[in-house]
Amino acid sequence: MGITSRMIPTEDASARKREIEEKLKQEQETLSFIRENLEKSDQLTKGMVSILSSFESRLMQLENSIIPVHKQTENLQRLQENVDKTLSCLDHVISYYHVAKDTDRIIREGPSGRLDEYLACIARIQKAVEYFQDNNPDSPELNTVKARFEKGKELLEAEFRSLLTRYSKPVPPILILDAISVDEDIELQEEVVLEHLPEAVLQDIICISGWLVEYGRNQDFMNVYFQIRSSQLDRSIKGLKEHFRKNSASSGILYSPAVQTKRKDTPTKKAPKRPGKDDVLDIEIDSYIHCISAFVKLAQSEYALLTEIIPEHHQKKTFDSLIQEALDNLMLEGDNIVSAARRAIMRHDYSAVLTIFPILRHLKMNKSEFDSTLQGTAASTKNKLPTLITSMETIGAKALEEFADSIKNDPDKEYNMPKDGTVHELTSNAILFLQQLLDFHETAGAMLASQVLGDTYNIPLDPRETSSASSSTSDFNKRLLSSYICKVLGNLQLNLLSKSKVYEDSALSAIFLHNNYNYILKSLEKSELIQLVTVTQRKAESSYRELIKQQIDIYQRSWLKVLEHLTDKNMPIFQPGAKLKDKERQVIKDKFKGFNDGLEELCKIQKGWAIPDKEQRDYIRQSQRKIVSDAYRAFVQRCANISFTKNPEKYHKYRPEEVEEMIEKLFDTSA
Repeated sequence: MGITSRMIPTEDASARKREIEEKLKQEQETLSFIRENLEKSDQLTKGMVSILSSFESRLMQLENSIIPVHKQTENLQRLQENVDKTLSCLDHVISYYHVAKDTDRIIREGPSGRLDEYLACIARIQKAVEYFQDNNPDSPELNTVKARFEKGKELLEAEFRSLLTRYSKPVPPILILDAISVDEDIELQEEVVLEHLPEAVLQDIICISGWLVEYGRNQDFMNVYFQIRSSQLDRSIKGLKEHFRKNSASSGILYSPAVQTKRKDTPTKKAPKRPGKDDVLDIEIDSYIHCISAFVKLAQSEYALLTEIIPEHHQKKTFDSLIQEALDNLMLEGDNIVSAARRAIMRHDYSAVLTIFPILRHLKMNKSEFDSTLQGTAASTKNKLPTLITSMETIGAKALEEFADSIKNDPDKEYNMPKDGTVHELTSNAILFLQQLLDFHETAGAMLASQVLGDTYNIPLDPRETSSASSSTSDFNKRLLSSYICKVLGNLQLNLLSKSKVYEDSALSAIFLHNNYNYILKSLEKSELIQLVTVTQRKAESSYRELIKQQIDIYQRSWLKVLEHLTDKNMPIFQPGAKLKDKERQVIKDKFKGFNDGLEELCKIQKGWAIPDKEQRDYIRQSQRKIVSDAYRAFVQRCANISFTKNPEKYHKYRPEEVEEMIEKLFDTSA
């Protein structure tokens, strides 16, 4: 047991020793492997160093060989480039000498149909000119290409003229009418575009214009432009005028922009035609109004076109020249209208001046747009319309003043008086004239204000209102026109009163005044002139009614000589059943006879008189019938039981109903 215990440690030590020896052996083998590898690595390193050293040596040898070759190659390349450049420059220079020949055919044939190619040729020629001017100014080639350039420019100018002439056409009248019409029922009305030139042609013209400005150093084409376009503008307006005349003459329809758009001047009721109004003149006036509107629209369209073609700093001057012919023709026509009105006034034909009113109203309504269109033109151009407006206002105011005087001074000619006492021609003409003024009340008021006629009509003038026509307020113009109308009516009343004295029969004189006063009042009310009159004469309506009543009263007095036979004057006093004396019987006979003769005479005379107003005619008849009938019935009743004759039917000639029937036939020439 003890021996075993001592043997165990000895075996462990041996095993331990063998293990250590085994590990030592392995480590020695590893160390030996490492040494072998280190030796191999050293050998490889030495080999690599040797190779690199050799490679470096060879690279240095190669560099020393290549660098001289590279430098020689680079020099050769530079020489080649210089040669190429020299050859290119020679080709470029030589090409200038061939430009004239190369472009000859294209230049001779012109730019029509191939503008881009033509301009490219012109550009080559221009560069040749510049080359020879800079490098060989004395060469004959310079003169050749210069001549070719001028020829090319000349043909471009000719093409510009040709395109404009060929494609510039008058605007069709229907298209113009569409452009100037205003339909208030269409809220989103598309604006009519006036296309003067096809788009492709326009682009060619713009291109040529740009070239002529930049390279051609020529402004003559601008004169060509305004001359051609000016002619087309004038032809467009003349074409519209001719179209309008033909259509208006055939259809009778007056289609005027002056009344298409609602304005303050638009009448609420259409007044009757003025005395002697000429349909042909109507067409001329309406045509002129259209042409004014057409000019504005066409001029605006021309300016829009011009801005695409003409250089900016030449646009206003060219536009001014372009519109002159058409504008001058319009102004001349306006002057002719003024002259015609002036001649009419000299003939005392004042109704003719009414032709000015629709034109003047239209000119003033469109003046702001007119001024805007002519903005930038010469002062003489811009002043043409204001000058025409002033002329029309002056002649119009003169006509109004002389018309008022003519009403006052119209002579009392016996042969000119209506035999039936109806409305005098002077009255109807005066009222119709005033009704025409109602259609243009603002225009007429401003016309009067422009001549500062306030003192004539007893209107208190406010400096703020009368400093100029343009500053006159609408209220002042209205009062001024009201006062003028009242003056005309006052003159008319005085003249009628004077004329009525021509009649020997005071009853006919009363009927005459009654008819005229009644006609005036009804006309004022019907045409709404009464509202304008009452601006300055509030009691005008009641005054006329009073005048009418007075004349009825005067007329009724004509029956007094008939009715006096029916009164108790000289009537005998008798008892029922008592026998009358011869003298007393004769009194009753005379009364019947006097009444019968007077009734027959008045009915015979007054049946030929006229009261055109049915309402007034019926009123006067009924009033007179009642007065006479009541008196006659009472008289007949008093004499019913009196035996004053053996032949009562000889004196009691008419029954009361027959008397009424006779009076019912008064003022009736057909009865």
